Amino acid sequence: MNWLPDDFVHPQRVEVPGGCHLRPITGADAAVDYPAVMGSRERLWSIFGQAWGWPAETMTYEANQADLERHAREIAAHESFNYVLFDDAGTTEFGCVYIDPPQKAGADAEISWWVVDDRVGTALERDLGSLVPRWIAERWPFTRPRFIGRDLSWAEWLALPDA
Repeated sequence: MNWLPDDFVHPQRVEVPGGCHLRPITGADAAVDYPAVMGSRERLWSIFGQAWGWPAETMTYEANQADLERHAREIAAHESFNYVLFDDAGTTEFGCVYIDPPQKAGADAEISWWVVDDRVGTALERDLGSLVPRWIAERWPFTRPRFIGRDLSWAEWLALPDA
């Protein structure tokens, strides 16, 4: 059973207030993604590490690029979605948004996101936090999305029964 309707077309670009945008990530983004991830690695590990084992302290550029290429294949197949948060020029990464099929019972999608360390607590982080639930409600075909790290903590999510 597919988690999305067969005719669903995922958004290619989403404007974010403050001159930023989201778009599907590709392997070609590794040059900007790797420093963004590794520059915020300790905080990202504190959020995603227990659930995803990411980002590993020893993650190489090549491993990151392979991960992004995998994400691109998953996006093309509508298996899951990783959107990168860029400045308007598309040259500086500020974070990512993940839209995944549910791993835990009680939802039809699981959504999470992050911003780089130097954008934590800024208008960009607040704007992204306001935009994502609205965007999901308006543009995606979900009726029970779960916003992990927002609606419930990662520890609460891990304790839920598997889907």
